[in-house]
Amino acid sequence: MELKKLNDRIFYYPHQQETDRPMLVYLKGEKIMMAVDAGNSADHVDEFYSALESKGLKKPDFTVITHWHWDHTFGMHHIHGLSIAHNRTNEFLDIERAKLSDNEYVQFLKKDDECLNREYGDNKKIVVVRSDIQFEKELTINLGGVTARIFHAESPHSEDTVLIYVPEEKILFLGDSTSEDFFNDSYMDRDKLDKLINLIESTDCKYCILGHAEPLTKERLLYYLKSL
Repeated sequence: MELKKLNDRIFYYPHQQETDRPMLVYLKGEKIMMAVDAGNSADHVDEFYSALESKGLKKPDFTVITHWHWDHTFGMHHIHGLSIAHNRTNEFLDIERAKLSDNEYVQFLKKDDECLNREYGDNKKIVVVRSDIQFEKELTINLGGVTARIFHAESPHSEDTVLIYVPEEKILFLGDSTSEDFFNDSYMDRDKLDKLINLIESTDCKYCILGHAEPLTKERLLYYLKSL
């Protein structure tokens, strides 16, 4: 798997379906390097960093988490620099960490989720940590030449959904926000989806980046979402 280049500022390490690894994104600022999501394991993080090194890119100074689900957060303990997450994300991670202290729960997860079982076979330890920095509504970081506007948004996928907008590059990072709620019998809340669609429409972006798909144009994503 190789790192792909969207433009001179933005690179991404593609998603991997067999172990439910989401896309990991890299924003190259003049002063600060930022990643989007921490991957689902230490191995995932190591692969990402090796891909960055092969392109002569530094490890990220910050890693922003889009939501608490295991495939986006179980690599947090292994990242370089500091992690940033919504306060609700940390609350969910605290609950998950407490559950994981019970080995029966760990075995249940592995039986219930084939992807997690593949990633954590051979008795690999699952490590869950809180973020280093948390916020409630919005956080803006000047990376040098580009700005990352990090904000909480309502979505059908998870209560702690965080989006990242880079106005200079006209790119909106959406994580898994457009998907149904897998922890609620895969329920799709149409009202929340409509609100998210309105947010995307009102955002001056050219590309929309999802966690488990190749980058899409804004028009193509909206066409798909409105057809659901």
